[in-house]
Amino acid sequence: MGDTKLPTLDRFRAVNQTFPKTEEILELKRQGGKVFGWLCTYVPEELIHAAGALPVRITGYSQEVDLEDGTAYLYINNCSFSRSCLQMGLRGEYDYLDGVIAGSTCDGARRLFDLWRYYLKTPFHHILTVPRKYTERAQGLYYEQVLQLKQLLEQCLDTRITDEALLRSITVFNESRELLKKLYELRKVDRMSITGAETMEVLNASFRMPKELFNQYLRQLLDELAVSGITHQSRARLMVTGSVMNNPEFIRSIEELGGLVVADELCTSTRYWSDPVVLNGRLPLEAISRRYLSNFPCARMVPSDERFNRVLQLARDFRVDGVISQIIRYCVPYAHDLPLITARLKEIGIPTLALDVEYGTSGSGQIRTRVQAFLEMLEARRE
Repeated sequence: MGDTKLPTLDRFRAVNQTFPKTEEILELKRQGGKVFGWLCTYVPEELIHAAGALPVRITGYSQEVDLEDGTAYLYINNCSFSRSCLQMGLRGEYDYLDGVIAGSTCDGARRLFDLWRYYLKTPFHHILTVPRKYTERAQGLYYEQVLQLKQLLEQCLDTRITDEALLRSITVFNESRELLKKLYELRKVDRMSITGAETMEVLNASFRMPKELFNQYLRQLLDELAVSGITHQSRARLMVTGSVMNNPEFIRSIEELGGLVVADELCTSTRYWSDPVVLNGRLPLEAISRRYLSNFPCARMVPSDERFNRVLQLARDFRVDGVISQIIRYCVPYAHDLPLITARLKEIGIPTLALDVEYGTSGSGQIRTRVQAFLEMLEARRE
């Protein structure tokens, strides 16, 4: 479905509908370009970009599917995100990748990387050790990991990643973060001009095309939204938290019931773009490594207070009535995290609906029933 007032949104949708074989990626390959897949938000995209390659986020299917191939290689108690990504790889969906880079952030990601390297044999493969803390010692360890990745990329691509190239990449990616921040600012008002599902379409495209082109499109979309006259009303203002998610249909199923998703705390949304690289007198590579380790934290990071405080601040800034936590089955970091963040939200008067889902779910009848009951409860609280 297109919106004549937002033609650029349709461009983003076209990218997502054809991913992973999008025209932008295939054209780059035809011209001899290199494409590197990344598996976690702790992988510094600027480094791949500065090496002259296109960073593309490896994701699974955009809907819930039977994962017989993925499950044949990964135990069933690995999350369906890792099995979905592996199945797409095994079926040749990512056969154009010249490299794959991951972070050792959870067991699911670690096992996915191991199997990808062994069975898919992508020419370049590397996994970063990602500390769980933000201490200076942790920063030093992670910087060494990023420096090693830089050296390996230089060897693989027979190039030299200069400070000038890194600074150019920082500028491009920081512009992208600033533009996404402007998009999210539009969701703070009572009558939003863009829905949560549409926002996820934009975010998905940001992982799947050259950042320079994405920034151009997003500037156009912001201009279109400014004059569109579109407004969306809601029964309740909601925030979605939890496991990795790429499926706008899940958000759309919530919004069809009258709840507007105005904010999110996902590694495919706010946690991906929220913090810029700040030079502050540091060399570009050190500034990049500090940004990635200190970015809006994942549930794996300790202590948890930094993440909890940022989630609560998001809820306040976007005037959230309720939170929907969607956690993929066997996603251990977020399952452990749920009771703690639920208690914190309850302290400031914000209730949480916890949903146990599979990756790619679009909102089953059972989920819709529970969301409907949650919205009715939120409405009753206001009366």
